[in-house]
Formats: sequence, structure tokens, C-alpha cells
Amino acid sequence: MLLSYLFTPRETRSVAETPTCVPGFQSDMLIFKVTRKHLRPGTRLGRVGFTDCTDRTRFVFSNDDSRFMVQTDGMLTVKRPVTLHEGHWDLSVHSWDSQGHRTTVPNVNDPQVPVLYFPKSGEGQRRRKREWVIPDINVPENNRGPFPLKISQKIYYSITGPGADQPPAGLFTMDRLTGVLYVTQPLDREKQAKYMFQAHAVAESSGNAEEPMEIIVNVIDQNDNKPVFSQDTYLGDVPESSLAGFEVITVTATDADEPNTDNSDIRYRIISQHPQLPSDFLFVINPVTGVIRVNTPGLDREKYPQYTLVVHAVDGMGEGSHGEAKVILTVTDSNDNAPLYNQPTYEADVEENQVGVVVTTMSVTDGDEPHTPAWNAKFKIVSGDPGGLFNVTTGSNKQEGIITTAKGLDFEKNSKHTLLVAVENEVPFAVPLPTSTATVVVIVKDVNEPPVFDPVTKVVSKPENIPVNSEVTTYTATDPDTARKQTVTYKIISDPAGWLNVSKDKGVIRVKSLMDRESDFVRDSKYTALIGAYDNDEASATGTGTLVIQLEDFNDNAPVIEDRSIKICNKDPAETLLTVTDKDGPGNAAPYAVSLQGTSKTNWTARMNGSRTGIILNLATELPSGEYLVVLRVADNQGLEQDSTVQATVCDCRGADAICQDRIVTVGGLPMILGILGGILLLLMLLLLLLLFARRRKGEKREPLLQDDDIRDNIYKYDEEGGGEDDQVIKTGF
Repeated sequence: MLLSYLFTPRETRSVAETPTCVPGFQSDMLIFKVTRKHLRPGTRLGRVGFTDCTDRTRFVFSNDDSRFMVQTDGMLTVKRPVTLHEGHWDLSVHSWDSQGHRTTVPNVNDPQVPVLYFPKSGEGQRRRKREWVIPDINVPENNRGPFPLKISQKIYYSITGPGADQPPAGLFTMDRLTGVLYVTQPLDREKQAKYMFQAHAVAESSGNAEEPMEIIVNVIDQNDNKPVFSQDTYLGDVPESSLAGFEVITVTATDADEPNTDNSDIRYRIISQHPQLPSDFLFVINPVTGVIRVNTPGLDREKYPQYTLVVHAVDGMGEGSHGEAKVILTVTDSNDNAPLYNQPTYEADVEENQVGVVVTTMSVTDGDEPHTPAWNAKFKIVSGDPGGLFNVTTGSNKQEGIITTAKGLDFEKNSKHTLLVAVENEVPFAVPLPTSTATVVVIVKDVNEPPVFDPVTKVVSKPENIPVNSEVTTYTATDPDTARKQTVTYKIISDPAGWLNVSKDKGVIRVKSLMDRESDFVRDSKYTALIGAYDNDEASATGTGTLVIQLEDFNDNAPVIEDRSIKICNKDPAETLLTVTDKDGPGNAAPYAVSLQGTSKTNWTARMNGSRTGIILNLATELPSGEYLVVLRVADNQGLEQDSTVQATVCDCRGADAICQDRIVTVGGLPMILGILGGILLLLMLLLLLLLFARRRKGEKREPLLQDDDIRDNIYKYDEEGGGEDDQVIKTGF
């Protein structure tokens, strides 16, 4: 339901034509809307804005309806219960400013935006009349007629917009002569709660007599929808030991009528209970929230395992139509029987150092309903385990407790443990009950334990050039089996580079062969070895310790040039950067120094780059194309030096792009090569024919195959070697 308060402010004081502040109400029309037909005392409707052009914020207000009051801050509130039968109510509000002048907001019968109210389920055509404000009619005095003189025109009325000439067209009509507004069929607020359209008044001959007026039709809600539950049947559980006030279940219903009105204001009530034992009113429902609670104790699952309630949801604040739902409540078992151990004491033997092994299993029985939280057992160690060495869990059948070791037991520290274990259920007892306990005695069995190094990983620092047979460290282990009084011996388990020895009895580790920080077996200057410690038990146990040797760098590696071959032009050559590396660490490597050696000084220049980590090599003079060997001596910052040879290919070119041309230029390609080979073959054949011909000419005079000066088994030295061509010469140092 909508309530509109319509006001038109009027100031009784005269003011200047252009005042900076006008005392009075701040709005020409004040409309307050409410959502209920019935207004309760204390309801705040809205605030009336008023100023007297001073700093005051509170004023004295009055109105002409005693059921309302305006507070000093302008808040309009309901003083006594109000029912709006016609859909709206008008009243005037007065205020007094600081000088005692009264300002009035009078009642206005025709607000600018008319609001019409229709019951949503009216039958047939309904009429609703709304008239325009008749404008002033001006007639000059002393008019001489003829009389009667016509001073107004006939007006025709019409409406346009949704519900008139737009969908849903024809729902509203207006008598064109009288301006009476009609509704042509029943309205349904749940489909559309408000209609807005325009009303027009047109003079018979002169066009528009009035500007179009907007008409708002609000559909008044009627209680034509009954509440509907979210479920037809609700299922719930209630423990048999529930006390009064225990919340069981909540039912909810909704109503399609207008929200926040009596038509949708739902109240809940229980209509029936079956069975009605042991009393008729075991359950009660909150009429507003729908929460069902236990009203009186006395539920007994063994006698009455289930109850059925019929619940109504009634709208109209409990006086209208109703919806119905069924609530089925199952009475569940309560924990009124404590679990009991089948025996009071348990004993078990466990080897030391075993983790996660089962010590013993304890069985219990429970009189509650099987496989329910009131029957399922839950175990707890209450004493005898301050170090958290044991753990207890519930077995899969929910009626046994399984004790396991959470940590390794130590025979040397404690050979016997006595535990006290209590058993309860997954849910608390419904009534006070004693808690059952059992005693568990655990005997720890001694086993041979391996010696233990302290620390497990030992780090020592030594120079990499430490002499052979020098002592690195003493690394020993102790046998935890103190009662056995065993002897511990040592040996190397892992020594990747074979650099170490360990004394069998004392654990003294010495250098067997020289160590090298730059070895592939060293990572980040650290060498790792694994040492073993053995006891002398029949079944010997082995402990291991890790020895990490931090090798301190010694300057035992000279710098090396990585780039061993280059190409360079002999004209305007570009500088070549050679990379220098040193296996030694910082302090024994860069910055480097370089010098040319031998005849390389004549034709080449070499200097270090800006960071002194690379060599800049270049020609000093123009050389013929060919291969040259350049000898460079590079030293680290400690003066350790080494000669490196770079093979330089000098090309007959200019600038940085060194491209060498072949000495022999091939012309003609493959056909010419084949022709040359053919010519050579032909010459060989001719030579063979000539030899055969000469042999035939000498056929009559044969000489012995071997002369007297037989040269077999004699060696001749011709002082010649190799088969290379004479024009392939490597120029070195030029």
C-alpha cells in the first residue's frame, strides 16, 4: 500500500525580488510513500525540509492531524495507529521561524502527478474519475453581450500509453466527454503492480486546452495467494535425550502477495502431532521464524522412534489463508551407555627405534545403537607418555583402539613404558557416566644400533696444496649401545678422487694424494667424502658421516687463451679480442697481463682490454697473406705465466671482414678437370707403348736379371723427406 503526503509550501512574509535565502520549506511538493496500509505508532515517514536562513537546524512544527507529529528536526512520524482506506492521506504542516512568523504547507487536493488505486481483482469495468484543475477564466468587465456570452469551450478527453493504446491495450479507457477513467478487466498485482499513462484534454475547436497529465495507477494488493512451503515434507532428526528448547528443524514458506504487507505476513503453527505420546505437545514452533524446538523432554527412541507433525503457514498475520506441510522427525539414539574395555591390562614387547609399528590392540563394547556416533569408540592416552612416543587410533570396526609407536623407542633411556588409555564415544555422554580406562605396559627390546657420528656432516677448510700424509681432521662416532661396550672402527666408504685415508681405530683422516681445487670431483670448492663407522657386534652395524673439505685456492694454474685460431685482413685490420681463462679462483686469476714473444713482437701488437680479462690482438705491419704463429705470454695477478700460441690466418683483404681467396683459381669446373685427367692417362698409355717397343728391339740381347753389383739389401740416403709441394710454406714469427 502506498501513502502519499502532498504539500505546497507558501511563505507569508514578503521578501526582496532577488533574495539570497528564502525562509520556508525547501520543496514545492513533499510526497511520502509507505508500503503498508496499517501504520503503527513510531513509524518514521520522512523528513520535512525547512530553513529560516539562520544556522538553526531545529524548529517548532505543528500539523492539522493529531495522529501525526513532526519532530524539531523535521522528521514526520506516526503518533497513533493509522489505516489508509483511500490509499493516501493529506495534511498541512506549519512552522514558526526565529521571528515568530508562521509558514504553512497546506493540503492540495490535486497534486501534479495523480496516483490512482485499484483493487487488483476487481470484477468488470471499474470507474475512476480524475479531473484537471480548472484554469482561471478571464472576462472583461462592462462587456455588452450579447448575453448569455459563451466564455468556455467543450473539452474532449483521451488517454495514451501502456494499458491504453499500447500493450496491454484497452485495459484502461476514458470517457471522451466526461473524462471518467475505466478499467476494463480484473487486474493482477503479481503480474504488474503499477501502470503509467498520459491523459489528454483537447478543446473542441482550438486544439489543446491542457498539457497532458501523467496518471499512475497502483494496483492494490489483495490476499489472493496462500503461503507455499519450500518443501511438501521435511525430514529431521531429534536426539532422544533432547532437553526443552533444543532446536530440531526450521520450516519456511513464502507468499506471492505484496511484500511487507499483512497479506504476505506469515505465521506458523503446529496443527497435529502423531503419535500424541508421551504427551500432546512434545514440540513447539516459533510463529515468526518457523523454528521447531523440543517443548518438553521425554523422547524415547525405543518406544516412539518417529513423529509426524502437520504444520500450517497462515498469512494475514495468522488470520488469512494457509499452506500445509508435513514434518517427519526421527528420534535418534543418545549416548547413555559408556564403552567398556574387555580387559583392564595389556602387555606388549617392541624393538627400539621402530616407528609406526603396532604395539597392541584393545577391544571395547558399547550398549548404544551400533555404528552410530554414540557407539563409535574414541581413545586417548591420558598418562605415561610425556614425550609423545606413542599414538592411539580407532580401528575400522570402531570398537578397538590400536596403539602404535609415533617415535623410535630407546632401550638405553627407558626399557619400560606404562600407559593409561581412556575410551569415550564420538559424541559426549547424554547423561553423567564413568569413563573406562586400561593400562598398557610396553617392554622395549634392545637391538644393535649403528655408531653415530657427531656431527653427521663435518666441514673443514684446508689449502688445496696441503702435503701428502698431512692430517685433515679427526672424525669419530660413538656407539649408542652403551651396555654392550663395543669397539668402533673406521674406513672410507666414498672418496671419489682417492685423496684420503682414515685410521682404523682413531678416525684420523689424512691426505693420501695431492688434492686439486680445480678437479672435476670438486663442486664450488668443496670436496665430499663418506666415512663409515662399524661396531664389532656379530651382526655389525654401520654408521656413516659426511666429511666436506672446503679447499682453499692455491695459484697452481696459469692463464690460458681460449681462442687458438683467428683470421685477419692485412690492410686496415680490425682488432681481435682473445678470451683468457684461469682455473684458479678470485685473487689468483684476473686481472691478467700479456706480452708478445720471439719474432711475434715485430709484426703484431697485443694489449689487455679495459677489464684486463681479454687480449686485443692486431697487426703492426702489413703482411703477405698466409698462416702465422703468434706466441703470447699471459700472466695472472700473482705473476704465474704461460705461453700460448695462436694460429693467425692473414688474408689479402681490408677491414674487419676477413675473407681469404684460394691460391689456385679453378677455371672451367668439372669438364676441364676430366679433360686434364684424360690427357694424363693418354700420355701414360703412350709411354707404356714406347717401353714395350723398345723391349722388343732388344729381344736378341738378354742381360741377366741381376748384375754383379747387386744392390739388394743396400740402403741409400737421399737426404729428402715428405711429398708435399714446395710452394706450401708456413711462415712462423714473421
